[in-house]
Amino acid sequence: MQRSIRLAPSLLSADFSRLDREIESVQEAGADLLHIDVMDGHFVPNITIGPFIVEAIKRAARIPLDVHLMISEPAKFVRQFLDAGADSLNFHIETAPHPQAIIEKIRKHGAKAGLVLSPETPAETLLDHLGSVDQVLVMTVNPGFGGQKLIPECVEKVRTIARAAPGLEIEVDGGINIDTVPEVVSAGANVLVAGSAIFGKEDRAAAIAAMRRAAATALARQSEHAKQQ
Repeated sequence: MQRSIRLAPSLLSADFSRLDREIESVQEAGADLLHIDVMDGHFVPNITIGPFIVEAIKRAARIPLDVHLMISEPAKFVRQFLDAGADSLNFHIETAPHPQAIIEKIRKHGAKAGLVLSPETPAETLLDHLGSVDQVLVMTVNPGFGGQKLIPECVEKVRTIARAAPGLEIEVDGGINIDTVPEVVSAGANVLVAGSAIFGKEDRAAAIAAMRRAAATALARQSEHAKQQ
């Protein structure tokens, strides 16, 4: 069965002075999710937004909110972001050596629970938890800044996780654009977070459509190659 590819524009690249219109533009363009990066100035150098802004985004959104906690103590803030409207909540394995309690809290609230890997963290770190999460987010750049180029070595972690847990949603974030989509999709990713590759384009519908075509082509080639084996 062919995987369903979903596009998640990253609001980190949006114009926050007109955020409601930015959200509407990507919804109209066919986005599947809105990706929201929460940074605390501690786990990563930058500071972005808190639950109050997530709550405001929720009021403007017609598609699910995929919230990525780049914060040092996620357990302290999980409930606040869930109450603010997160439909999926992702936290870093580096900040939670014993993540099960957080995973259970998120899922009990009715949201999807996701674990995140930074580029320096081996995929093997979270393999024991794949049976209890709804998704894994593989950072393909160093967390904390937008506009970086994809780190090629991170793609192999996507492949490792896909082999270990067939059917699990695997999200990739960082340097995702029309050129890198085929590589990450072929490795097993099915949720593609893209910032400037979407918000940096005047025609966002065309940008999203082009990324979908690139993903579909990669999947078709992969399927044809499998038939020939």
